Amino acid sequence: MGYVPRLEADRSVYADLGFKSGLEIHQQLLTKKKLFCHCPAGVFQRGKYDAEIIRHMRPTLSEMGEYDGTALMEKRTRKIIIYRIKDETACTYDFDDTPPFKIDREALGNALEIALMLRCSLVGELHITRKQYLDGSIPAGFQRTAIVGIEGGFPLKEKNIRIIQLSIEEDSCREVSDIGHTRIYTTDRLGMPLIEMVTYPEMLTPDEVAEAAQYLRLLVRTSGKVRTGLGAARQDVNVSIDGGTRIEIKGVAHIKWIPELTHVEAFRQKALLLIREQLQQFVTDPAGWQITSKQITPDRFESLPVLVSGDIKPDDQLMMINLPGFKNILSFFTQPGHCFADELSGRLKVIACIERPNMLHSDNPVWFADDATAEIRSALQAADNDAQVLIWGPADDMPTALETIDERCRMAFEGVPNETRKSLADGTTIFERVLPGPDRMYPDTDSAPIPIESEYIETIENRMIVTMPQWLDTLREWDVPDDAHYYLILHGFIPLIEKTANETGWPKKFVALLFGHTFKGMQRRGQLADTFDPQMVGDVCCHLSQNNIDRRWVREVLKQLGANSGHSISVVTSEVVHGKLTLEEAADRVKDLADQFNNVSESCLPDAQVRWVVGQLKPLMQGSVSQSELAVLITRELSHV
Repeated sequence: MGYVPRLEADRSVYADLGFKSGLEIHQQLLTKKKLFCHCPAGVFQRGKYDAEIIRHMRPTLSEMGEYDGTALMEKRTRKIIIYRIKDETACTYDFDDTPPFKIDREALGNALEIALMLRCSLVGELHITRKQYLDGSIPAGFQRTAIVGIEGGFPLKEKNIRIIQLSIEEDSCREVSDIGHTRIYTTDRLGMPLIEMVTYPEMLTPDEVAEAAQYLRLLVRTSGKVRTGLGAARQDVNVSIDGGTRIEIKGVAHIKWIPELTHVEAFRQKALLLIREQLQQFVTDPAGWQITSKQITPDRFESLPVLVSGDIKPDDQLMMINLPGFKNILSFFTQPGHCFADELSGRLKVIACIERPNMLHSDNPVWFADDATAEIRSALQAADNDAQVLIWGPADDMPTALETIDERCRMAFEGVPNETRKSLADGTTIFERVLPGPDRMYPDTDSAPIPIESEYIETIENRMIVTMPQWLDTLREWDVPDDAHYYLILHGFIPLIEKTANETGWPKKFVALLFGHTFKGMQRRGQLADTFDPQMVGDVCCHLSQNNIDRRWVREVLKQLGANSGHSISVVTSEVVHGKLTLEEAADRVKDLADQFNNVSESCLPDAQVRWVVGQLKPLMQGSVSQSELAVLITRELSHV
């Protein structure tokens, strides 16, 4: 199967791929303090800081005596980690200089409430564990986390999705920059409590993944227990296809990115499987496969591509590498705008810390002239089906760079390597790190188990609000279109809709669409001031109902209120409705208008008569009746003239 653009793909395309996806959603909790210390939560530094701390991360053995693969990868990067600290938001706990305080009970209660909303089975005892992080995002080198609930679930439009677990954990630092061997963080976000919701890989299309993410986003927001705004929620999306493996797309900033990201990742994995098949035709002994390399100097070849010569620094070392059997593989399509060579280049940046551009290859139209190519191939003892790669960067990074190229090419013989990838706005991804394994986690020696008593759970249950599934059922019972559901739930409009409908006697569907379509549309078009209170919609409805004014005037009144926010509802309603005709008054005027029409032209057809009378009456009835209803009325009345 070749690449299919997402808008042309249907469910059968994903079924053929064996597409499966799951979510790991991180959501900050709304608390006063951080999770394991007394520093304030939600206070952010705006560029200013009081001190810097520099650290180098080193891997540690798990309790099983194994090193985590991600930790070993991070060690190879030789990163210098710099933390910019603000006294107000950091303490000695953040840097593992003092043991943790007891877990913040407000955060724990919020996490338990959301776990109940997701119908999870709560743990009887909370066990805090350490999860190793050597990318520098946690100064201590590990994150404290604890499972709160397991085996929950939630409904989508056409299926139910199961929750594996819901955990509570401390947030990481905010990255400021990552260039070469230096990575800079701020610590204001560090330690803020968040929950992680992990689903089973039960979403079978990209749209289902986005729908599930949207549902979870809205569910936690309706709890009132979470933070909102930029960075408060982050989605990690796991994707696999038949023959592939689990790839984690990290830190998806916007749910609207998810369909394209998951679609592209599925086809990236398919491309890697096709690359494996092609390699098997030319390399009969993958175990004996090996690269060869030669150091070259820029002045050795006069035909060094101009594209490259401008990117090479004076102190850079240049290495030419031969990849046996890789001819036409490096240019093999993997993602829109990307090929297999980008798989190598991305790892050079992350692991060898060589900033892009850092590589050129022989499958690229921009390459050495024929005579230079022949000399390169001879020096590397290359065969016809081999490919060559030129890499450049600081001499100290070349050993790691060669290891990285060799390692990633060997992975190509296996198909799809386990890894975490960073999401980009165009739907493509780039390598971020090796996928962490179970060896990164071990029990926390500084925190005792915490019993979760039945009485405590009952207290939380008693304070819980209506759950999201109940609200969805209510909207479906009112026959409200699906496109309005999430907006109405997110903004908590359902109680106001019900109250307005009860007070006016108007249909709940009509009132719901005033909020979900009319009010939302006016907000989007900038027709309402930022201070416009949604309660005004209900107040307008009640005013019209109490004064026996047709409900179809409500949209026109809202438009005028938006333009004249300082005016009262009664004044605006009077201005809008005054002088307008009711249906009964319009019927009385049809005869007079028909006489006027006949005086002008007695030979016109009946349809022309109707259109002319509609044109005369429409300005006098704007907002209270549709044009089609007006035409029916006029046709009926004209038949009696």
